[in-house]
Amino acid sequence: MTTDFANGFTSKSDILAEVLKGCGKLTIAVSGGVDSMTLSCFAHRTLGRKAVQMVHALSPAVPRAATARVNVQAKHEGWRLKVVDAGEFADERYRANPLNRCFFCKANLYQTLARLSEGAILSGTNCDDLGDFRPGLQAAAEHHVRHPYVEAGFAKADVRVLAKHMGLEEIAELPSSPCLASRVETGIRIESNNLKGIDAVESWILKKLAPETVRCRVRSSGLAVELDPQTLASLTEHQKTGLAREVRRIYGRHAALEVNLETYRQGSAFVNPAPGGTR
Repeated sequence: MTTDFANGFTSKSDILAEVLKGCGKLTIAVSGGVDSMTLSCFAHRTLGRKAVQMVHALSPAVPRAATARVNVQAKHEGWRLKVVDAGEFADERYRANPLNRCFFCKANLYQTLARLSEGAILSGTNCDDLGDFRPGLQAAAEHHVRHPYVEAGFAKADVRVLAKHMGLEEIAELPSSPCLASRVETGIRIESNNLKGIDAVESWILKKLAPETVRCRVRSSGLAVELDPQTLASLTEHQKTGLAREVRRIYGRHAALEVNLETYRQGSAFVNPAPGGTR
């Protein structure tokens, strides 16, 4: 690595390289987000094609744009990429959408990766993720998944700096975007039609408004489209009415479906049975 990082970042990237070298042959779960995409590129360039395998799980919960991004980058970089069905949709525990739904999703994913892996299984979890509600980390621990960013002390901002340094500017600017199932309120069954509708709505709004953040939430009361405060404040009442009408059409379910436009709140689809309600 070159030495033009500020604040000692070069030492962090060197630590990351050493962590990866200590894994031997490895398999990376690549979702299409900034963390796993950057890790895949860094590992591939550091260790070479023979030592690194990427696996991308196809699922109704994965945005089509994310799958397309993985395929494009794999071709550009020359990755060894396998695209698989991790099987979570056959797991009724996942489909029931309990509070710890992510545990069952990741457990299915890591079981699949274990069958394909030539060595260590790696995730793109970074240090900032450790303070969030992530049942998937329990599944990772049970399947002995390693988190190189955590071992090297990388926060999300460090990952973005690394991506930019590697010439991955578009990837570096990707907004955080958990899987589509995270938009479905706890307790509402996960259905592929709902996820396709969510993806279609969010993709359309991204093209139309270019917001910093958009989430299409499926709730027992209807749909909630959450936007960052700046984007929401820029809309007139007439525009909001038109937007809600178009969202209803794109989602493609009922003409009478209630659609509300709201300010983005992280994790607002999780209904917590503990005091405090939603997180």
